[in-house]
Amino acid sequence: VQLQASGGGLVQAGGSLRLSCAASTRDFGSYAMGWVRQAPGKNREFVAAISQSGDTTHYAASVKGRFTISRDNAKKTVWLQMNNLKPDDTAVFYCAASQWLHKIVVVTPDFWGQGTLVTVSS
Repeated sequence: VQLQASGGGLVQAGGSLRLSCAASTRDFGSYAMGWVRQAPGKNREFVAAISQSGDTTHYAASVKGRFTISRDNAKKTVWLQMNNLKPDDTAVFYCAASQWLHKIVVVTPDFWGQGTLVTVSS
């Protein structure tokens, strides 16, 4: 599974960004998808995950209520809508895939995409 993330950039605090992750696999619908981020000098941390059908989502406490994960299996794409961004959200965001959603939550997915940098200025 190859994952291509995009949509990062520079935004002011309080602003919004939408990240996209396009997958190149025939059976996209068989994978749980998610986002993991890594801030400068810190370990990678879970952000959000969505089940294969899209009916189950999980969020890190730090982003709950501000970020929304969604997917379209026909388009083989997952999105992360990020609102009310804070400087602490500055990180490289990675798209991740696994047949088991919990593996994304514990940051051990089966597949990683390349990162996209999100910078939030104060």
